[in-house]
Amino acid sequence: MNPTDYFDEFAKRYTRYKGGSWCYEDGCVYRGLIHLFEATGDARWKAHLHRLADPQIAADGALSGYDPHEYNIDHILAGRSLFALAKEADDPRYRLAADRLAGQLQSHPRIAAGNYWHKKRYPHQVWLDGLYMGLPFQIEYGKSTGRAGLIADALQQFSTALALTATSGGLYVHGYDDSRQQRWADPATGQSPAVWARAVGWLAMALVDSLVMLPADEATASLRQRTGRLLTEIKSRQVTSTGLWPQVLDAPDLEGNYEESSASAMFAYALMRAARHGLLEPDRTEASAAAGRQALDALQNTRIVADVEGITRFTTIVHVAGLGGFEGNYRDGSPGYYLTEPVVADDAKGVGPLMMAYAESLMAAS
Repeated sequence: MNPTDYFDEFAKRYTRYKGGSWCYEDGCVYRGLIHLFEATGDARWKAHLHRLADPQIAADGALSGYDPHEYNIDHILAGRSLFALAKEADDPRYRLAADRLAGQLQSHPRIAAGNYWHKKRYPHQVWLDGLYMGLPFQIEYGKSTGRAGLIADALQQFSTALALTATSGGLYVHGYDDSRQQRWADPATGQSPAVWARAVGWLAMALVDSLVMLPADEATASLRQRTGRLLTEIKSRQVTSTGLWPQVLDAPDLEGNYEESSASAMFAYALMRAARHGLLEPDRTEASAAAGRQALDALQNTRIVADVEGITRFTTIVHVAGLGGFEGNYRDGSPGYYLTEPVVADDAKGVGPLMMAYAESLMAAS
């Protein structure tokens, strides 16, 4: 099936991830639909977005099921759709909703170094996932409201998070515990033990999306260099024979490790988008774009398949992975842990990035 047809069929049958409550999983699909519209100008992508998102946004900007005092950074991501929706319709509710999300960030708890906690229920912790969930929205909101301080704060949070999660191998661990209280946290560094591919995918997309919105000036110079190094390291970890990336990124030979679709889609998107927007050194640009195209081709050719009922699905997506939690379901962050989570098809966390990567390939070719 042509990817465009698959995305259209997926969007038609998609039901909001958490029963209509505002959530990041829906936000992944919304981002994908926005990118497809930007790449093609086809109104059906905006129609899907309005059909799915509009019922979640009240006239006063209230969001379905959203409680800012949960201080869950995940809830911010879907807010990026509000800027695109506001361009499409003269409706104040989109701006009012964005203001509500920005209000959460105003009082969101932070570690001593300044980074947002991942969630109130995960205190003192910074996860790579959260950088994508919160910081590009903060930058876009800062730009749209003329609040330069929000942009400067986001850039500082990126810099600090990278320092706190960096490995000696040029990659970044999934999380950091400032309190050193979690069993998964190294008592000296606070770092979690492993490099999970999708966590690095969230990070790569966060960096690229943020830098695309900002000028190439002194304020962003260091982050651009770090982003370039990360993308080069990601490219070097690509499995040559398949074009994809393993679930545990820094342990390709780990027994049971497998090539995971959502992270591969995220890397394809980040590599192609960075190349198209000139975020990489000239001698690395084409190689990075080619690596992204190879991954996208592999995903289209091997992971978009019909199930036993004849319905086309996007397969081999790890359903979820995290750190810590509660007794009886404690996630220790070890390399082996990431191989125990269920693998599913058509999850929003994979399909959204695949939409984005495909749209990026169209824009690069135009």
